Amino acid sequence: MKYGIVLTYTVTPRWLALAREERNAMRSAHLEPVFAAYADRVTARFFDAEAFNGRFSDFVVLETEDLGAYYFLVEALRDTPVISEGYLAFGEIFLGVEDGFQAYERARGNGTGSR
Repeated sequence: MKYGIVLTYTVTPRWLALAREERNAMRSAHLEPVFAAYADRVTARFFDAEAFNGRFSDFVVLETEDLGAYYFLVEALRDTPVISEGYLAFGEIFLGVEDGFQAYERARGNGTGSR
């Protein structure tokens, strides 16, 4: 099964107080290596959201067939200074199964979806 995960997060005023060069250096040094380490099992697309809502500033859409790899990616992110030193805080997380009803129907053996 393929899972889709929307992980919302907010960058803090501490992050925004850094010069853009410092932010880019932290991103390169701490975040990109974590995503690269799991890129063979978890794909990621990043979106800015602060101009469109007030609950969170950004979100990432992750796709994986390995929830363990996703979990380890999040744990590795939490170990970075970006998270542990309060530059970024995770928010709501939404998880779904791609075409889960179809997998269920195949597992039932009929594929018709009848109840």
